[in-house]
Amino acid sequence: MASSTPAARVHVQSPQTAVPTRAVEPGRARPIAVASPPLPAAAMQRRTRVVLCYRADAGVGADGGGAARGLWEEAVWAKESLSEAVADHPEMAGRLRRRADGSSWEVKLNDAGVRFVQAAADATVEEVVAAEGEDRARWDAALAPWVDVNAEEPDMCALFYLQLTRFHGDRGYAVGVSCSLLLADPLSLARFLTSWARTHAKMKAQGELATNPLMQYAGYFQRPGAMAARPRTSSVPVASVAGETVLFRARATAGQPGAPRGHRALAGACVAQLMASERLSEVRVPPRFSVVVVVVAADEGATGGISVETCAADGEPLRGGGGECELEAAQWQELGLDELVLGDSKPVHGSYSIVVNGGDEGLVVVMPDGAAGELLVAATVPKY
Repeated sequence: MASSTPAARVHVQSPQTAVPTRAVEPGRARPIAVASPPLPAAAMQRRTRVVLCYRADAGVGADGGGAARGLWEEAVWAKESLSEAVADHPEMAGRLRRRADGSSWEVKLNDAGVRFVQAAADATVEEVVAAEGEDRARWDAALAPWVDVNAEEPDMCALFYLQLTRFHGDRGYAVGVSCSLLLADPLSLARFLTSWARTHAKMKAQGELATNPLMQYAGYFQRPGAMAARPRTSSVPVASVAGETVLFRARATAGQPGAPRGHRALAGACVAQLMASERLSEVRVPPRFSVVVVVVAADEGATGGISVETCAADGEPLRGGGGECELEAAQWQELGLDELVLGDSKPVHGSYSIVVNGGDEGLVVVMPDGAAGELLVAATVPKY
């Protein structure tokens, strides 16, 4: 077992769809402005990956079963609360499509829902939490899978996947999320997941969740020992390796009120600091970077949008800049997902990354964070 790859040890048992509990208002869409159409196929595969591991309390009962069952029953209610959370955030169930002019794009808000997958792993939560380096990356890819968006029919493809994986012996489980950057930036994704956790807790407290969640997952739960005997229906394929990402906070310098202006110059400043990082000393500078800028909606209830452009790393418009802002390093933990409570439990491990699908192009994502004009910037270089 120990010699098998993580992909071979994670087995999909029940792919489903979490559909919003309320209909989406017709005609809503999130525009995507592409500086130089067409939108590259590789851009459709860029995504944020989040893996949160939860451990059951091994000190309850002779086999630890009391807490283990409590934690897992909490987790299987996830689909109901996820459907309600998506109704509150309909953009998360959107689909990518070309606009009528054929050259511009948008995320169309609809009732298609998000992908919800149940899986089982031939591994303990302790083994997965202890994984490091390439093994860590392989586990993350297996626990938060992704199906590439079809460039010819993007509107038929999901942009958000949530996989719930139980570990061997029901001693814990993992929540794995893969979310397209065209659908939501890392900050917006973290806010949605936090909203989902609050919705889950509220529905449970008010008795709105199924009184017997095991009935709707009867095919997933088995008597003790049956997991090893049941034939595997499918296995998770190996996903792309995540890039190296560094987060920054950007604030306007003195005398420059509001958010820093000039996103391309800001991206250049972040790239320069990223490449100066000690842990990236052996990483080559990509010849090009895509700069994705999140646009805040002007009116409440609107969906905002994003802009996408490609810049050269060794010249205009990415060169230099950043003089209007102050940069400081930020951490993934600042997004608050390490505090994402399911039931009464917080994650014992959190893993966060941006997948750029290889190639020789870097990525900079600029995200507004707060009314004061502060920005959160994620700069990513691919691993060659």
